[in-house]
Amino acid sequence: MEDLSPVEWPPRPIVTERLVLRESESRDRAAFVELLASPEVHTYLGGPRPRDEVERELSGVPERWPGSFVVELDGAMIGQILLRRATGHRRPAAAGKADLGYLFLPRAWGFGYAAEACAAALGWLDGALPGEPVVLTTQTANVASMRLTVKLGFTEVERFEAWGTEQWLGMRSPVTSGGDTPQ
Repeated sequence: MEDLSPVEWPPRPIVTERLVLRESESRDRAAFVELLASPEVHTYLGGPRPRDEVERELSGVPERWPGSFVVELDGAMIGQILLRRATGHRRPAAAGKADLGYLFLPRAWGFGYAAEACAAALGWLDGALPGEPVVLTTQTANVASMRLTVKLGFTEVERFEAWGTEQWLGMRSPVTSGGDTPQ
């Protein structure tokens, strides 16, 4: 994955009704360790990383790179939104497109935060890179993620086998400056 050049980074924080999307800060380190080492979070992502490994490798200001947003609720990190350029190593249909990823702490599940944060990040991307198509990959077994893809306007491009299970690749058509989605 590559960053979303030529987007200037970091953007101003994105404020939604309940959340703030912002660049990571040193105060987010403990939440990142929890997020990256959580067995629940990584059920559909190949499993968690060992906590001691994450703590050893995570810098003082973790995950601070273009396209990585911390999702904050009431002053505390609850998740991460990732927007990177897909390099096509997974699927040729994704190559060169913006790729949306997200991770949320289990205590933040079931409240609509992922939908709200992803929609805000996609709105930001529409302004930063007008006309940019966006792809998203998830396991078909991840029912919550599959529901989220529909809410966010992704449509299926293909299903494929990877890491011993069925994967789903979807695409969100670019939004034009008039707000219409091309057919």
